[in-house]
Amino acid sequence: MYEDQRERWGNQAWDAARESPIIEDEQKPRKCLSFIQILTCSFVGLLVFGLAFLSKTSLLLLIKLCSSTSETIDTKPYAFLFIGCLLIAPSVLLFIKSIWKMTFKDSKTPSAQTLLWIVLVETLVALGSSVLTLAAMPQFDIFTNVMLLNGIATLSALLQVVANAVAHGRRRLIATSLAALLLLLGGFCLFAANYIRQQNGKPNMVLFVGLAIGGTLLVSLNWWENYAMLFRIVFFQNTIRDIKSSSNLVNIVASSVRIIVTFTVLGAYVKLSGQDWSSVLSVNSFTKTLVLSLFAIQVLASALCRYMAVIACKMHAVRRAFVLPMIFTSPAVLGAFFLSVWIPFVNLRQQIQTNQTFTDYCSTFKSVGGPVNAILRLLIRDVTLDLCGLIPKKDESFVGFGLLGSSLVSWWLGLVLCTLYIWFLNTERIARTKDLFVRNLYEAAFIDQSMLLNSKFEIVLQPRHAREKEKVTIYLCATMWHETADEMLKMIISMFRLDKFRPKKNKFNDVVFESHIYFDDAFLTNDNKDSKLRVNEYAETLVEVIKEVYVIFTEDHKSAFRDRKVLPNQKIFRTPYGCRLQYTLPHGNILFVHFKNKKQIRHKKRWSQIMYMYYLLGWRLHKNYYVMYKQGEVHLTNIQDQLKKAKENTYILALDGDTDFQPSAVMLLVDRLRLYPEVGAACGRIHPTGTGPMVWYQKFEYAVGHWLQKTAEHVFGSVLCSPGCFSLMRAEALMSDNVMKRYTTKATEAGHYLQYDQGEDRWLCTLLLQQGWRVEYNAASDSYTNAPQEFKEFYNQRRRWGPSTMANTLDLLASGSITAKLNKSISGPYILYQTITMAASILGPATVCLMIAGSLKFVFTIDANVALLIAVIPPTIYLFFCYYLGQAKSDLQIKIAAIMSIVYACLMTATILSIIGDMVKQDTFVTPAGLFFIGIIIMYISTALLHPHEFHLAIFGLLYFICIPSGYLLLAIYSMVNMNNVSWGTRESSSQTGGSENDTRKNVKCQKLLKLCGYNLEIQLNKEEKVIHVVQANASQSTPLTIENKESDQTTKQQSSSTEEEKDFIGQLAESSGELKLLEQRLNMEEEDFWNDLIEQYLKPLKTDQKKEERIKEDLKDLRNKANFVFFICNLLWLVATFFLQIIGTSVNIQIPKVYANGTVDAHTPLYIDPIGLMFLISFAGLLIVQYFAMLWHRVQTFIHFIAYNGTEAEVNRKARKHSEAMLTTFSEENPKGTTIIYGVDKHVSTDR
Repeated sequence: MYEDQRERWGNQAWDAARESPIIEDEQKPRKCLSFIQILTCSFVGLLVFGLAFLSKTSLLLLIKLCSSTSETIDTKPYAFLFIGCLLIAPSVLLFIKSIWKMTFKDSKTPSAQTLLWIVLVETLVALGSSVLTLAAMPQFDIFTNVMLLNGIATLSALLQVVANAVAHGRRRLIATSLAALLLLLGGFCLFAANYIRQQNGKPNMVLFVGLAIGGTLLVSLNWWENYAMLFRIVFFQNTIRDIKSSSNLVNIVASSVRIIVTFTVLGAYVKLSGQDWSSVLSVNSFTKTLVLSLFAIQVLASALCRYMAVIACKMHAVRRAFVLPMIFTSPAVLGAFFLSVWIPFVNLRQQIQTNQTFTDYCSTFKSVGGPVNAILRLLIRDVTLDLCGLIPKKDESFVGFGLLGSSLVSWWLGLVLCTLYIWFLNTERIARTKDLFVRNLYEAAFIDQSMLLNSKFEIVLQPRHAREKEKVTIYLCATMWHETADEMLKMIISMFRLDKFRPKKNKFNDVVFESHIYFDDAFLTNDNKDSKLRVNEYAETLVEVIKEVYVIFTEDHKSAFRDRKVLPNQKIFRTPYGCRLQYTLPHGNILFVHFKNKKQIRHKKRWSQIMYMYYLLGWRLHKNYYVMYKQGEVHLTNIQDQLKKAKENTYILALDGDTDFQPSAVMLLVDRLRLYPEVGAACGRIHPTGTGPMVWYQKFEYAVGHWLQKTAEHVFGSVLCSPGCFSLMRAEALMSDNVMKRYTTKATEAGHYLQYDQGEDRWLCTLLLQQGWRVEYNAASDSYTNAPQEFKEFYNQRRRWGPSTMANTLDLLASGSITAKLNKSISGPYILYQTITMAASILGPATVCLMIAGSLKFVFTIDANVALLIAVIPPTIYLFFCYYLGQAKSDLQIKIAAIMSIVYACLMTATILSIIGDMVKQDTFVTPAGLFFIGIIIMYISTALLHPHEFHLAIFGLLYFICIPSGYLLLAIYSMVNMNNVSWGTRESSSQTGGSENDTRKNVKCQKLLKLCGYNLEIQLNKEEKVIHVVQANASQSTPLTIENKESDQTTKQQSSSTEEEKDFIGQLAESSGELKLLEQRLNMEEEDFWNDLIEQYLKPLKTDQKKEERIKEDLKDLRNKANFVFFICNLLWLVATFFLQIIGTSVNIQIPKVYANGTVDAHTPLYIDPIGLMFLISFAGLLIVQYFAMLWHRVQTFIHFIAYNGTEAEVNRKARKHSEAMLTTFSEENPKGTTIIYGVDKHVSTDR
């Protein structure tokens, strides 16, 4: 058989040209992305270094101002006060953040033991940091203080020695940790020896040295959690578990303790040092400026440095953008202080042209000369005096200088060795902050040391081989119906890309893919029971597309002749629901195609989803573990843990039949679900494809919806709808109570048809949210799907979406209080946000009418009330037309809407000009319309700039704007009035039957209308006999064919008909599959029983009940009437309120001063704004502003994830490509065992095994 394939390909070697679809491959990152990654990481690293440098420099200078040797300021308590404030600044920020979370989220209460331990530790840490910075450090020179802070790593070094001794695989690092500990302790010894040796005139120096050493040791207690797991003590284990589960309340307590202790020490020390607090009330402006400037720089730099350091770690730039900048901050500050003294000294030597030594310079130094700022001159003066105090004078020993230098180097080397483990830190591709750092709190006084020591220290108490890496299983489930060949091609190519991206056998062992296609209405309906069952043209097209793509992905593209690999046999099964094809893809993954017969199983998309959920999650997942439990293979506790873990790591990727995506899009969604166990579903950025004005409108509409609305939902709460065309869902979430089971509910009431069947993806997400699961949005995950290109198709699609969206949102809002208790992502403010959004969408038609009225008023210079009446008349007439025409004439309603849309587009063009003209006429842009118009433009353009690869979509913004009346007024009316129409409305075609006329039409592979000699001729290429039939397409211009042609044509039809009767759908599909042969196999009996039970319980075809259908039809009309009354009465009341406020006039209007373009204000010529208009403007603008800031936050997080993905996946993809090529060279050609019937294009039957 395989020799026949090779011989046939060899005989056709002359057919060198071919037509092949363009297959984009994103496995190899583009150079541009690699360059952006390097540039971004380098920029972040420089920012971290610069901010840490500013933080440490400003802190040390502020401490120096408090020193008795500094004469820069007189009011020392004022500087002490702000040192205390900067010490508690991180605690204040953490306190506010925790209060915010506790206000909107549920938080557990820690045990009394945990609270007591937290109070004790935080008291000691706060005592150490405040004593160190307020009492001890002002007594030493600024150069010593730079390196003294490195001593806070002492306890961490000690615990690392213990960790490396007891942890598995780390004993080789004992020497490094021990050296770090000895260097740190040696630094303290040298430091103490130097200052005690030189305590001339300072009798309390021993005390201050002791306070400095004690303070650093107390501060080092701050990171006890990093090493608590070393001690297998129940108290520590319970405490850490308690802290994690009640982190918000613990943070509030810890922050409060820090604030209280710090201010207590501050107040006590100032009093004990003989200073007067009352002096802070009479501080001169110079002192205020200097102290406040240093304080502001230190607080802002510390907070930003911590934030940028977290970003660097999340972008997997730990070494170059985090460790290196932090490690070299102290030496850089030390060098900067030295240069600030040395440069003026060198300049002075050049000016006076003398060989003066630095010792001579110090003996005569009074102040820094030259054109230097007064504040900077004083600060340099303090630093110079400190350095001069360290340099030995003539005839003095260099022992003290040597001790000091040795202690500084010893401390720094000790910190470097103590934090050496961070260089080998293993982080997930996308990691949470709590997974990177032990504590949320950073230390403002020593930002570089605290961030390094706060990095998680991985302690492995058992061998690594005992900890298996969790593997993720992803089922790609696409639903198809009447997709075209081009649309099918996109989907199949995407699945083959994934097969190449992660072969079945790969060394990464992280992700397993399995693809499923569920094809609705795949069989022809035929009332003749004697005729054989056959599939329709769409099913045949799918099989042909799979074969074509299969051949392309198995070709040797490196060869000049593109040698083909021998294609393996595939499988075909008869099933209780119709038919199933099973393909083994080139790299070993499996593709299943399920052809559904609507006479055997319930059809439509929701029931296909239920079909694959119960098959994959019930039969394939849950049932297997149940069998293991019944057979006693595993203990009940273990089997439950394994089942729970399997549910967590099994995902379903819901797809539409025309979705196009890259492997990176899937992996980016996988990252979200792997990182956050509470995430039940995740979606990406959906890009509509196609051509024409309708698609252009949707491109901008989708862009705005994702840029602003979806990001706001993600940031403030949870995304309400994960689109069914590209959505990754967790098995555990789907199998939760009241989700998958409730999703099987049949629509029995009018409201069910709207909520359940018109927007099944939104309803499924609503069920997930109500059970406590979160839905996320990842803007870096791009997928592409076809959008309606015709006005009618677009209106019918949105006719389904609009009422369904409203029904599901109202359902969620109605259960808001209960959902907020179950779902941590849903809070009271988020429910309020969704309520405002819903109100804005309901009042959309009235808002558009007011906009049109403003346009009419300016363009035609008519009265405002008359303009409003004129603006309301056309939509009112259209409303009555829609009601009068009814559902039977929905096409006519759409045609009327299309005509009105053109008219409204002209009016919206006038509206743009009217707003601009009004600003010119008023000579100011400070009008409600002007501000709103300019604000919208700035917001959308800046938003587009933050999405550079989508910036070109901003061009379609003008089209979107002039189509607002069509999209938000006419479409709203059409959707509401036709709410009772529950048909799908898109991709619908006439039902196909199995008659001879349709069989002849079905056997046509391509049809083209040609004009030849003035006649319309339809060219039909018969697939089986390759005979061209020329059939008259236009009877009025027909010319009789010759008798010979007629007889030949008739004979061919009879031969074709007789050939078709010999085969049922098995042979039909095998023939369409061509050289990719199909082997018929019998379905496993257990699985066949499963399908029969599933169909009987959930998926049995619905019987036609005329009475029930009539009742539902009436109920739908009644629901439509009630909903329309509420919807349109709200819009009417809004318009009436505006109308009467305009009648009343200026007595109720709000006056604002007129601001001209040059900035001058004219209070005598105010502008009048009606209160309702202003209120709505503020509400709508406020909503956009909130969404805008949410977008900014989301863009940063998305960019971090994108950079991390490109950095980590590049090496993985390089190895995967090599593995894929090796897989293809050893491509399996084994045939399945068992009785087989092989169908192929050469029409021979084989039983090769």
